[in-house]
Amino acid sequence: MKTYAIYWLKMLNYALVTKSKPYKIWGATLLLFIVLGVFAYIQQIKYGLIVTNLSDQVSWGAYIANFTFLVGVAAAAVLLVFPTYVLHRDDVKEVVLIGELMAFSAVVMCILFVLVDLGHPERFIHMLPGFGRLGFSHSVLAWDVLVLNGYLLLNMHIPGYLLYMKYMGRRPNMWFYLPLVFLSIFWAVSIHTVTAFLYSGLGGRPYWNTAILAPRFLVSAFAGGPALLLIVFTVVRKFTALKVKQGVFDMLKGIIKIFLPMNLFLLGCEVFTEFYTNSNHVESAKYLFFGLHGHKLLVPYIWTSLTFSMISIAIFYWPRKKSEETPGIILFACVASILAIWVEKGMGLIIPGFIPTPLGDLVEYTPSLIEFFVCLGIWSFGALLFTILARVAIAIQTGAIKNEV
Repeated sequence: MKTYAIYWLKMLNYALVTKSKPYKIWGATLLLFIVLGVFAYIQQIKYGLIVTNLSDQVSWGAYIANFTFLVGVAAAAVLLVFPTYVLHRDDVKEVVLIGELMAFSAVVMCILFVLVDLGHPERFIHMLPGFGRLGFSHSVLAWDVLVLNGYLLLNMHIPGYLLYMKYMGRRPNMWFYLPLVFLSIFWAVSIHTVTAFLYSGLGGRPYWNTAILAPRFLVSAFAGGPALLLIVFTVVRKFTALKVKQGVFDMLKGIIKIFLPMNLFLLGCEVFTEFYTNSNHVESAKYLFFGLHGHKLLVPYIWTSLTFSMISIAIFYWPRKKSEETPGIILFACVASILAIWVEKGMGLIIPGFIPTPLGDLVEYTPSLIEFFVCLGIWSFGALLFTILARVAIAIQTGAIKNEV
């Protein structure tokens, strides 16, 4: 017990005490954004959801859009877990814990976005057995609560156990983590599948009633997730003692080259089905891509998203020698693909599902300033949490922190 307490004290001390100026600036900036987010959230609690631009017509907005995107980020960790434990790639094994910690941070942000979307946070009590009714087994939302919290626990235990054993200088017992690793591979797929079922199962929202919504979610996650991992590993290789192997970067770029065009293909399938049949349900798609009855708020968003996707694909597929490849242009392509997928899964999926309403009302939505700062605060909290966890994990892996007793 004493050793365990010392372990946590060392971790906390290493996370908070540093001479690194970039780390201090990054942490202080994130803390500032978190404070702004907390202040904005206090206003939301004080005055209610009226301070947002959500309404009876558009009841899901920026909060649920970010939630949907982050579920995909969390699921993308499987792209490191599978090569490590199934294909036994040693170069990926060195960074797989970083990916799992990113998944953990992403799920924490998912839960926070759902919490702020409830309005008053105490409403979550209605989902607790004995206090409310979760509606388990027949409610897709109940299944989503189960898979998200289960995935959170998996990504808490696996890296936590392996890092502690590394710190102690002991060999980990594979029965304490390996079965859970293989479970997490299937669980990663389930979290985004169940999230897609939340939308496609709503019969009153025909824009979401498509059988390929779950595959679209997974494909977009496997395109955007590696792009985010590429950025993270570039920062890790530049500013830390953990030197990420080039093979990891090549693998992630190869995954993006497969799934980013596939994401556009599935979107094209949806567009064809909506516009070629020209049924009564095409109104939402018309509003998204071309505007409807003079309302064109989302048109610039979706076409910018498509443009960014095409630019990213062009950069990744442009023929060049490895010696001619510059990290800057690859990072630009990663940022462009992340923004493209965020817009497509957020403003391009959530909002058009509500416009027009089943009664034909056409009420446009754009996030309020309060929503913007609440979102910024949650993203900053997740980034700070991941930064601290990754810093400690890298220190243990490189031997900067170890048990000296």
